[in-house]
Amino acid sequence: MHPLPLFATLTLLALAGFVLSLMTGSIDTGWRDLAAVISGDEQALGTRVILDLRWPRTAAAFITGALLALAGGFMQVLLRNPLADPYVLGVSGGAATGALTTLLLGLGGAWMQGAAFGGALFSMLIVFGLSRGHGSWSMNRLLLTGVVIAAGWGAVIGFLLALSPEQSLRGMLFWLMGDLSYATTPVSGFIILLAGIPLAIILGRSLNIMAHGELTATSLGVSVPALRRLVYVTASVFTAAAVTIAGTIGFVGLIVPHMLRLQGIRDHRILLPASALLGGSLLLVADALARTLLAPRQLPVGILTALVGVPVFLYLLYQSREPHGRDG
Repeated sequence: MHPLPLFATLTLLALAGFVLSLMTGSIDTGWRDLAAVISGDEQALGTRVILDLRWPRTAAAFITGALLALAGGFMQVLLRNPLADPYVLGVSGGAATGALTTLLLGLGGAWMQGAAFGGALFSMLIVFGLSRGHGSWSMNRLLLTGVVIAAGWGAVIGFLLALSPEQSLRGMLFWLMGDLSYATTPVSGFIILLAGIPLAIILGRSLNIMAHGELTATSLGVSVPALRRLVYVTASVFTAAAVTIAGTIGFVGLIVPHMLRLQGIRDHRILLPASALLGGSLLLVADALARTLLAPRQLPVGILTALVGVPVFLYLLYQSREPHGRDG
């Protein structure tokens, strides 16, 4: 697919997702309220609802989806596996442990966000340090270390939940399932995304070469170890930022790059920014549905992405199979 119609379509999809998210909720708002926001009329009730309640959540949903999709694209290149997930290396477990610890201590807001980001970065350092060790760095060692660390964080999370008082347990479980109910405008996430997209485009050429194999990349002048370290750190920071904003939301980072690859998009200079647009749009739609399906009750958006993501991923996997019965 040519880049121009692709990005035009994805931009329109993102705009439609923003409109849907801003106009959807327990209080009815319409085009007039949206026009009032655009014109700067801040007195109308609908305007206050959109600006104070829905805009922070809408911005958080788009930025989270975009970061997860970018992280998924990076992880799939790093591990040379189209089924890799942003959470596979234990970063989300560290973030969840940090966030749940603050909730257990009765803290919230900036404390929770800071602890979640710090926990994610701490987990990243552990995985990277242990996988490097005293020998050579390898994808298999990185993957195995990440899986073990993720399992360890899972045990710690279970321990924290067992210690939690009943009045805090619901909020902690919602956060673990991915929840945007208390999201604020994610300034730090926006800055990370704004810096990450140009970086992804810059790294795209080297990632294209590395996709053909490390020997080929080395022969063409690519410093594979340095590139792998940069990709891993970048993907981990994207994942940490996303988990800090909205908790653990699955399948967005897994299926979005896969969907684009099935459309014949292999150039990472196109794939990665396109993934950010599509990932943000999908999470906007998912969050709008999470708010309205059982209104006035709200579902954690992570439940909805899992319910939709499982059949979609199975379908994509079926579509991507190679002829003559070979696995794709």
